[in-house]
Amino acid sequence: QQPFIDHFSSHSPTDTMFSRAAFTNLSRGITARNAITKNTKWAQRAFAAEAGQSEVVLVGCGAPNRGMGWYHAVQMLEGRCPSASLDYIVEPWFLGGGAEGPGGPEFAEWAKDSTAKYGTTFGTSVAELPAPKQPRCALISGRTADNPRLVTECIAAGCKTIILEKPGAPTVAELQGVMDEAAAAGVEVLMGYNKNVCKYVRKTREFAETVDGSHVTFVSNNAYENTPESLGECFERNAEGMLKNMAIHELALLVSFYDVSVDNIESVTADKEFSSMQTLPGPSGKEFTDFDKIKFTIKTKTGKEVSVAADRCGGTDSYATVTDASGEEVFRYWMPDEDDKKSVEELQAKYPTAMPYFFTQDPDYVTVKERVSKHTVTGEEAEGVATIGVAVETLRVAEYLTPTLMEQLK
Repeated sequence: QQPFIDHFSSHSPTDTMFSRAAFTNLSRGITARNAITKNTKWAQRAFAAEAGQSEVVLVGCGAPNRGMGWYHAVQMLEGRCPSASLDYIVEPWFLGGGAEGPGGPEFAEWAKDSTAKYGTTFGTSVAELPAPKQPRCALISGRTADNPRLVTECIAAGCKTIILEKPGAPTVAELQGVMDEAAAAGVEVLMGYNKNVCKYVRKTREFAETVDGSHVTFVSNNAYENTPESLGECFERNAEGMLKNMAIHELALLVSFYDVSVDNIESVTADKEFSSMQTLPGPSGKEFTDFDKIKFTIKTKTGKEVSVAADRCGGTDSYATVTDASGEEVFRYWMPDEDDKKSVEELQAKYPTAMPYFFTQDPDYVTVKERVSKHTVTGEEAEGVATIGVAVETLRVAEYLTPTLMEQLK
């Protein structure tokens, strides 16, 4: 198979090939390549980054309707992030060993449609990207264990900024290494902690400031079935554990806004009545121990106090509460709020088989990508977006809390 030629009219083939050897698996029954190369309208690709846009590379797309990377792609391809032009999608699994497995045919069909409609280039390797023609931003949404390697590859590929999905790396030491490597290369790494820019977080913090002796609780829910089979699959797929996965967003809020750090934690107390920890077999038969529900309160040495609750089987919505000095709840704000519920319903109708949490957090995903993409081009501050420094401390907190809370629940 000949390499796929990226159809920028200003490029020569030797300068622009993003190899389509990766597309051997797509060639089975897919004619997208021929449709493009025979149609002169793609002589200048419709979605090539223009002046004022960042040339975005999505690394790790995942399966349509399932993968977070896929939903990031949909938002950019539909033009909802004006400063972002999604020109390249790197997906090693579904364009490689997973092409004929579960999700493979669906990905192939979506890739065919996206290529024909938007001219976006698909491939399997960051190393095969051509040189950037506009300021390049990588959005890495792969497996956590692969992230350090992928960051190295994106730096080598000329990325100016990188959006790294949570938690960034499996361990604090690895994430610290990523931060040091990027700093040495002059590449800025920002994190996909979308709740840092959420409306419900902002409104809760603003309201709490008006209440003497206020106490904030952030509540996060997922919609897994409360069965050993469903939770066992969840525990295995998210083997890093709830605090490094589902509740990592809330921990990032604590680090960003409540002075929480390992060195500044005075005490952490689990709510034993709410919390639950189980040991369950995953699909592989291997057993995993994790929280299916956890609630805890952190007090800091600097006098702040904040609580987090997370429930794998609690539903699709997140919210935050404010209580006054007497413990009475005086404020509750949901995500989505009433203004956003219509949008959620529209998105559910448009993508009926997609993960429900995509839609409740939809505007915040857009905000993070747009702010970072604009920052990549103009240098304007990506307001509210978490830095990798915040991510390192967040992961430190998760590694500290997990054994502490597990010990309290034994």
